[in-house]
Amino acid sequence: MSKPTKLTIDVLGTSISVLSGKNDDYISLTDMLKAKDGDFLIGDWLRNRNTVEFLGIWERVHNPDFNYGEFDIIKSQAGLNSYRISVKDWVAKTNALGLLASAGRYGGTYAHKDIAFEFGMWISAEFKIYLIKEFQRLKDEESDRLKLGWNLQRTLSKINYRIHTDAIRETLIPQAITKSQASLVYANEADLLNVALFGQTAKQWRDANPDAEGNIRDHAPLEQLVVLTNLESLNAVLIRQGLTQADRLLKLNEIAISQMRTLLADNTMKRLK
Repeated sequence: MSKPTKLTIDVLGTSISVLSGKNDDYISLTDMLKAKDGDFLIGDWLRNRNTVEFLGIWERVHNPDFNYGEFDIIKSQAGLNSYRISVKDWVAKTNALGLLASAGRYGGTYAHKDIAFEFGMWISAEFKIYLIKEFQRLKDEESDRLKLGWNLQRTLSKINYRIHTDAIRETLIPQAITKSQASLVYANEADLLNVALFGQTAKQWRDANPDAEGNIRDHAPLEQLVVLTNLESLNAVLIRQGLTQADRLLKLNEIAISQMRTLLADNTMKRLK
């Protein structure tokens, strides 16, 4: 399992590490042992005949390179009082994939989730149930994050496609306000912002689009809505500064043109795709 992500789940008060990879997840048996009452070693579990049979079946299903010759030898000795085997020996002799024993950053003994769930029964039936429950919660959260990331990438991809075409570039960048537009008195501040960004009032847009549903803002692309939000905040600041409506319109229009040009020229969206 290459480059796993180390995560943690809490099972009945015991913190347990999970190595989450692209296709497989391995759970720390070393951490799980902390929840076991009394002295118990992974080697005790591994020398049990039922454990060996289970591991052999798992490897047969998942591991085409499993060494059945060595497995048969181990199986014939499993359960004997004199029989001992470590996880490292098990892996070395049988070329097993279900168990991992390593030092360093991810040190300890890990087992594929299928095997870890089985090992959980050696802790207790209750522990196994909560282990499965918490692991599933972890995977559900991971799935939700992936879905969110996919939706974000899809949205950004649409934005990227739109803002990198000449036709849209020409459409989205506001036109500079004329002196006659600046001299007009607008009935409300919403129309002032409409003119600064779209070059027309809400009524002018409705008159030009009599069959369209909604209003001018309902038909605005995401980029313009982002800039419009900025203009609303800036307009409040300019009002407090005492600027006249005409001066504010010229200022907001200048800002709208600048922000749209910056947005359309920015390669950040492209890199996020």
